Amino acid sequence: MPPTPGHTVFMVDDDEAVRKAISRLLRSAGIASAVFASPSEFLAQYNPDTPGCLVLDMAMPDLDGLQLQTALNEKGCILPIIFLTGHGDVSKSVQAMKQGAFDFLSKPAKDKDLLTAVRAAFERDTVVRQERAKLSEIRTRLDALTPREREVLQHVVSGKLNKQIAGDLGIAEATVKMHRAHVMEKMKVESVAELTRLTERFGIN
Repeated sequence: MPPTPGHTVFMVDDDEAVRKAISRLLRSAGIASAVFASPSEFLAQYNPDTPGCLVLDMAMPDLDGLQLQTALNEKGCILPIIFLTGHGDVSKSVQAMKQGAFDFLSKPAKDKDLLTAVRAAFERDTVVRQERAKLSEIRTRLDALTPREREVLQHVVSGKLNKQIAGDLGIAEATVKMHRAHVMEKMKVESVAELTRLTERFGIN
């Protein structure tokens, strides 16, 4: 399977030989990579808008892999992390998994296993970024609603009829219909069912 265009493998390992070997492997597979000798170096240069995955050594003298994972989680980073772990990293691996690690490979990782993990991580990254983009678009549409339209929206998705909404809000039924039409237009939906599916993601029901 070819790599997804635009994706990059970010490699953080304090061992220069490991960095060179993995860079060479990725290059041979047509996969872009960026290597860093320490977590601090990576944090200073990483752009969260760049899609890809992070191949991360668990044990390093600066920040270790777990500390970098924690720092990225605090920043809301969605980059899938593939940890490279040694024999003494079992307890840390469990902690990393609880913090959302994507995969683990024992050192030295087999070429086939690493490439398989990287491509799977790229797929995860693509899916998560697409979902975030959808949510951002829905949020933009919601923000375009007036306060009254937002009220009507909440009543509509709760299953109320125009007459009931008019009674609850103390406005004419014709006014409800007008606001409802504006809501459907601004939210770019054709049905109440579609509107409900969109708004459920934001706890509006």
